[in-house]
Amino acid sequence: MIERAVRSGGALLFFLLAFALPATANAQAYQCRMPASIAVPQVRPDAPARQLPVTGYTLAISWSPEFCKGREGQARHRTQCSGRNGRFGFVVHGLWPESRGSWPQWCPTAGRLTPAETRRNMCMSPSAALLARQWAKHGSCMTRRPDTYFKVTRILWDSLRFPEMERLSREDELTAGRLRERFVAANKGWRADAVGLKLNRRGWLHEIRLCYDKRFRPTRCDAARYGAKDGAQLKIWRGL
Repeated sequence: MIERAVRSGGALLFFLLAFALPATANAQAYQCRMPASIAVPQVRPDAPARQLPVTGYTLAISWSPEFCKGREGQARHRTQCSGRNGRFGFVVHGLWPESRGSWPQWCPTAGRLTPAETRRNMCMSPSAALLARQWAKHGSCMTRRPDTYFKVTRILWDSLRFPEMERLSREDELTAGRLRERFVAANKGWRADAVGLKLNRRGWLHEIRLCYDKRFRPTRCDAARYGAKDGAQLKIWRGL
């Protein structure tokens, strides 16, 4: 059972390494530079614990230029948005377990995220606070160890290719469906109905949400994760 594999950690990693798409050079973080030491913030639950059976997963990938618009000078977003630590394209928001229209969260765990593990993942998710929260809220419901949770996340992340976003952003009458088509064309084995898109109220790309089944294979997103329909007009902020 995949649930047992997730809890045991090692079996899950063996499965993913055997079946994940070939790793590719990730060009989403440009000149990523992280400090030698990083503090891990304490995270407190902001909602009740919810222990539910895991039926699938979502890998949420944020478009950093859109997220950083107006946040460039904010101290808590300095690593991602100031430009001092590099320039980011797509970054991982989090890997989220799902449970039949709901989701487990804030599961009790003795696992503690270390500064070394946090730093290892900062070019993928350039915020110590974000990494700490993702482990405490979501990863704790998948596995006992934060290093296992983030290694699974990295395997999925490193298996992905992305369209040329700057070129795509300049296309006339760009739609959500066209971005889905380009993503699927770049990633063998993916299907358009497994690629969710979150746009803001003005139609700017905020996030890609990739839907996986229990075996970490692409699967059809439900309506909430699928988000913008194919015909929706789409704009992509380039950070200029």
